[in-house]
Amino acid sequence: MNESAVIEGGLRERKRAATRAAITSITRKLTAERGLNGYTVEEVCEQADISRRTFFNYFPTKEDAVLGHIDDDIPADVLEEFIAGGHASPAGEISPTLFQDLVRLSLKLSEHMAASEEETRQLIGVVKKEPQLILRIIGVTEQREAQFARDVALREGVAPDHPVVQMAVVLLGTIARKSSMAYFSEGNTRPYAELLMENISAASQLFSQPFELPVPAEGHP
Repeated sequence: MNESAVIEGGLRERKRAATRAAITSITRKLTAERGLNGYTVEEVCEQADISRRTFFNYFPTKEDAVLGHIDDDIPADVLEEFIAGGHASPAGEISPTLFQDLVRLSLKLSEHMAASEEETRQLIGVVKKEPQLILRIIGVTEQREAQFARDVALREGVAPDHPVVQMAVVLLGTIARKSSMAYFSEGNTRPYAELLMENISAASQLFSQPFELPVPAEGHP
């Protein structure tokens, strides 16, 4: 593939990502103001300057548009850098920098979150307006965690169900959610990155403590 084709492909994907983001932003704003049934897809299309067909090429329903697209969670260049960080280690072995690189990835994503803070607040307002979306959010979160497990596994050259990969996804996801809840809580004045690092440091301190596996009692497996 020549350089011009690569550039063209990159521009096309950035344009698609910008259109997806615009649709999500508009649907969140309208849902927070009027509820899911208070506006039409046509209104979204008019504000986004797209056709109805284009809307459904990106999202099957308004609910999906409100929740956003999985590809927009982690910028492609940030993900590529994270995956490349494991190439120095033999495939099948957990790299010694995985935890450090996960922290760096979390901080970079916190910068991305800061750039879209208003959209996040819109989503919180949407959930308050339409609490039935919580179940959809749980389902989407599981899908995104499964995709992140595949990304970590690709970096490490192991299967996505590798226990270290699974724990990395669960722990980082839990820490990110706890940090977000604190950040968006009423009266909070601390930056998200500060809250995130405080929670990561607390988890690191806890798991760095020595422990011994309990010896099973006789007659028990």
